[in-house]
Amino acid sequence: MIPLAPYAAHSDQSRGRLHSEPAATPRSEFQRDRDRIVHSAAFRRLEYKTQVFVNHEGDLFRTRLTHSLEVAQIARTIARLLSLNEDLVEAVALAHDLGHTPFGHAGQDALNACMREHGGFEHNLQSLRVVDLLEERYAEFDGLNLTFEAREGILKHCSLTNAEKLGDVGERFLDKRQPSLEAQITNLADEIAYNNHDVDDGLRSGLITLEQLSGVQIFARHLDEVRARYPALNGRREVTETVRRIINTLVLDLVNTTRTNIERGGVASIDAVRAAPPLAAFSPALLDEHRELKRFLLHHLYRHYKVARMSSKAGRIVTDLYTAFIGDARLLPPEYQARESLEGARAVADYIAGMTDRYAMREHRRIFAVEEIYD
Repeated sequence: MIPLAPYAAHSDQSRGRLHSEPAATPRSEFQRDRDRIVHSAAFRRLEYKTQVFVNHEGDLFRTRLTHSLEVAQIARTIARLLSLNEDLVEAVALAHDLGHTPFGHAGQDALNACMREHGGFEHNLQSLRVVDLLEERYAEFDGLNLTFEAREGILKHCSLTNAEKLGDVGERFLDKRQPSLEAQITNLADEIAYNNHDVDDGLRSGLITLEQLSGVQIFARHLDEVRARYPALNGRREVTETVRRIINTLVLDLVNTTRTNIERGGVASIDAVRAAPPLAAFSPALLDEHRELKRFLLHHLYRHYKVARMSSKAGRIVTDLYTAFIGDARLLPPEYQARESLEGARAVADYIAGMTDRYAMREHRRIFAVEEIYD
């Protein structure tokens, strides 16, 4: 086992759990976190939640589940190279999307609009809500009772208003401090994963082309490398060879830049990590290229008219469901009817956010389609 750096998060020095439990021996506390996440219902539901393409649009496109696995793989590689805690980054990576709505960002935007008068909706906060309250697996507490370090890593963004309500896990937003390095690198591993697998899925779908991507510097440079080395290669292998080289370049740059930042800052403990400016980062040159790729995907894939059409349908499904449940709580399953009487709109948001794409479409048919009246 590779020794952890002094600035890493050490399991035996964790700030603990919301509810005290006996030690996880022979596992570490962060291994226990990871295992609880993997066995949760919310994690299994990620298999049928949209990344960019809705599940029924094709069997080979990424889902929230495969995305989370790719983030975990990239984050573990980075953690190992920096002597950080691999178990913690894996737990954070696997949990970071547990609260995401069906239909990806279109679903989140629609639910946020519906919840505007009730505190809004944000999937990072919902992921924390899932692991703190909504999972029902254990006799002695609600949620998964994860360690503080896993919970702070899940909560990447938070308004000051919400931070004030979250206790210890919200304090860093009020104090303008940083999370652990494990949380910081997992956040950037998330960006590496979704940019590059969205390129892959976008090309597979035919919504973007190699010709278009040839105008994006980071893609063009690596595509040229592949073509120079394998002049007879084409099709899927040419794409995957290019994408994996881009990922490798981003990972190595992130590792080297972060290591330099740690050394220059004289960071020698996790407390020093929290007090320092963000340490995990890309170099300026590669950050510019990374952002160029993000802009390309925004304009040519996420705003493609075919994606926009599906996003529009998804938004209507989520909005229709919310309006129906708020208007008549009797339409909710019995357990959510009980919660709605106590928590109101938040219970409705919990129900919708927990749906998979196909379950949301099925619920919409059950409520609004005449032929489904007896289902």
